[in-house]
Amino acid sequence: MNVSVNLPNESYQISIEKGLLSKCGSWLSKIWSTDKKVAIISDEEVASFYLDKVCQSVEEAGYRVVTKTISAGEASKSFTRAEELCQWLAEENMTRTDGVVALGGGVVGDLVGFVAGIYMRGISYVQMPTSLLAQVDSSVGGKTAVNTVGIKNLVGVFNQPAGVLIDPQTLTTLPRERISEGLAEVVKTAAILDVNLWTDLQKLNSIEDFLNQSESIIARCCELKASVVEADEKEAGQRVILNFGHTFGHAVEATLQSRGISHGEAVAIGMVRISEAMISYGYTPKEFMTELTDLLTKFELPITMSGLDAEAIITAMSGDKKNKGNALRLVYVSEIGNAKTLDVSFETVKDYIRKELNA
Repeated sequence: MNVSVNLPNESYQISIEKGLLSKCGSWLSKIWSTDKKVAIISDEEVASFYLDKVCQSVEEAGYRVVTKTISAGEASKSFTRAEELCQWLAEENMTRTDGVVALGGGVVGDLVGFVAGIYMRGISYVQMPTSLLAQVDSSVGGKTAVNTVGIKNLVGVFNQPAGVLIDPQTLTTLPRERISEGLAEVVKTAAILDVNLWTDLQKLNSIEDFLNQSESIIARCCELKASVVEADEKEAGQRVILNFGHTFGHAVEATLQSRGISHGEAVAIGMVRISEAMISYGYTPKEFMTELTDLLTKFELPITMSGLDAEAIITAMSGDKKNKGNALRLVYVSEIGNAKTLDVSFETVKDYIRKELNA
């Protein structure tokens, strides 16, 4: 199935189909002419499963192919790695008429999308996300970035891909916890945009049930995100609702890196924390918390975390990109399928965090 992302200056298709990765060359030839040189960039873990298959298919379609692998993990989302990739593209004589493939999870997609946006002031690229998190969220919408000075995604560009290929079969090679991580973004999407998807998730009994329906659920998440991106490509308004759970979640992720917390786990905790706060102020209905924690628990995600340091969380939140002067723009669920924003003074937020975490 295909989902269209229709934007004023550039539109593209998201193709979702089990087994599509083995036919990626044919898919690519519908986007780029075969006289291009194609640089495929992946991480070491994903490359061990899929790089040979993708190279073979792309070469059989008539493209000249060069490949590069990077270390897996968030540490690769850095200026240093971005500079190395730009240097490698130059050494391979890649021009603005060529193309780049991001084959991997969110780290690869964010990094390669950023590099494609700055190399020669822009080279076409496509996303081939292999993690659930990337398939339902980061590969769609053109947000690309690297981390710096301890702040996640601080430096980046909006750079829309020429296409997105999603093969749900890649989920079979993911560790179980990485599927759970992606399900946090699925739950988030349903909470803020689609009560029907929320109901469908409630009917599932396990991660295995999700995997049996992954193609249709991923497609629905992509449709929902595409609709938001089409309305607000550069996050000047409505698109900010996609950050539900992320303000606190990114701070948790930054402060607990040494404990190996994942992005999805941090977002799960962030959704619970912001909902607790908004329930106490009367903005979110109390029954939402029960349904949210039931879903997160069913999908093997945390709903709380011990050892959070209030001052470290506050410091991390001070660099949030949604800040407006001395206020934080917080996203909350007013009813299932509908999200709103509230600007709250940073002093109020700090007082609340200290009260809750130091209790």
